[in-house]
Amino acid sequence: MAMFVAIGTLASHILWIPAGVAKAFPVQHAINVIAGVILGPLPAVIVAFAIGLLRNLIGVGSLLAFPGGMIGALLAGYFYRRAKTYRAAAAGEWIGTGLIGAVIAVPVAALFLGSKTGAFFFVLPFLTSSVAGGIIGWMVLRLIRKSSYVNLNAESHEKSI
Repeated sequence: MAMFVAIGTLASHILWIPAGVAKAFPVQHAINVIAGVILGPLPAVIVAFAIGLLRNLIGVGSLLAFPGGMIGALLAGYFYRRAKTYRAAAAGEWIGTGLIGAVIAVPVAALFLGSKTGAFFFVLPFLTSSVAGGIIGWMVLRLIRKSSYVNLNAESHEKSI
């Protein structure tokens, strides 16, 4: 978990895309997918929370990282547990962050950031970022699975837990 938090926090200095009051952060979404598969839903939520907290403390994040990142991580891990495919984990991230997290971001932005945006203002930037990050996470998982050093096949992974 600490490794994912470190990667997510350090990468926030390198790769983010401004999206209004939000900051699109595809690396966060990739980590959500990877952590959801490797660690499971609840640890992935803890990782997403820790990354969001650290990014906010060092001034490179926004409060909108919490609803999007945490819900995306939860659904990535949950969808993977149910379907046992990396594609399902990525879809969980897309739905959790890109749709649900974006809608929940509206009251968070209004309450804490003084933003008066419409109900679907965050959907496009959140969905764009989560789709890009979800694809990156999916590809990384496939590369790890093909590696001779790590075995992340769905069946053998579930047996080892």
